[in-house]
Amino acid sequence: MRIVRTTGVLGLLIGIAVLIGLTVWSGTGLVRDAVASIGVGIVLVVLVRAGTASVAAVGWWVLFPPKERPPLATCLSLRFVREGANALLPLGQVGGDLLGARLLTFKGVPGALATASVIVDVLALAVTQALFALTGLAVLIWLGADSSVAWIAAGGLALAVPALVGFWIAQRRGGHKAFGWVLARFRGDWARVVGEKVDRLFRDLSALHASRTRMGASLLLHYLDWMTGVGEVLVAFWFMGHPVSLAEALVIESLMHAIRGAAFAIPGALGAQEGGLIVLCAVFGIPPDQAMALSLVKRVADLATGLPGLVVWQWMEGRRWRERRDVSASRPAG
Repeated sequence: MRIVRTTGVLGLLIGIAVLIGLTVWSGTGLVRDAVASIGVGIVLVVLVRAGTASVAAVGWWVLFPPKERPPLATCLSLRFVREGANALLPLGQVGGDLLGARLLTFKGVPGALATASVIVDVLALAVTQALFALTGLAVLIWLGADSSVAWIAAGGLALAVPALVGFWIAQRRGGHKAFGWVLARFRGDWARVVGEKVDRLFRDLSALHASRTRMGASLLLHYLDWMTGVGEVLVAFWFMGHPVSLAEALVIESLMHAIRGAAFAIPGALGAQEGGLIVLCAVFGIPPDQAMALSLVKRVADLATGLPGLVVWQWMEGRRWRERRDVSASRPAG
């Protein structure tokens, strides 16, 4: 855990340094003026972001079997917790998902099912993100833009496919067999207890994967979630006085998220997002200062939607602590 925290903090510091360097290179004054020109449009960008997070929450919620499904409000609030932790804390871009599984147990969802739901949800997000990037790549080629950018994007997608297939196999039989093989080498009650928990987890994973209807609905909603994010690019550049077409916005948004996904070890993909947007926007003749302004406005949306999620997390943790304290206090001494 200490290594993970150290790596996260180091990645955060490097990302901040890159962000500052790119801002200076793009022209600090130009970037400031570009951001200021958006004005009230920033509010609209935040609303679009809140909409995408809400759609993603429904995509998570539909994965649960109807009889074990938590209230939609629970998945909505925890989706914002996941978004906030992934974007704003030095936990990499998966720490918030683990946190979401933990908080889901506070609402009475069994630990195995909570963990399984998040694992399958992350797979659905990853698959639809790849499809979204593929859509952007196809549109980029259709627009006849810079072929070098298209080849780089195609190479990244080709590398992502084996990882997605491996992640899917691990959730099915492969992961269960691997854990069973490792645990069989040990003896003792702890190995038996861990084995039982692993068995429960994979039973729930199998149950979630078994419903093609629920899985299909989740994939459709998550793809819609990614597509909705195109609105952020359209709104930001319209207010900057440099409107882009729907096709151009789709390419910028989709391939930017592919870059963010590749930089998963860096908290919030700091620096990687900015560099990627400068390259992608240059394809359509958009200057670096406006690309940086778009990225900074997206960072504002990260804060505006992420901070309430972190507040919800702390409130839930505090409530849990008080409940445990009250239980302990009510027990007779001795």
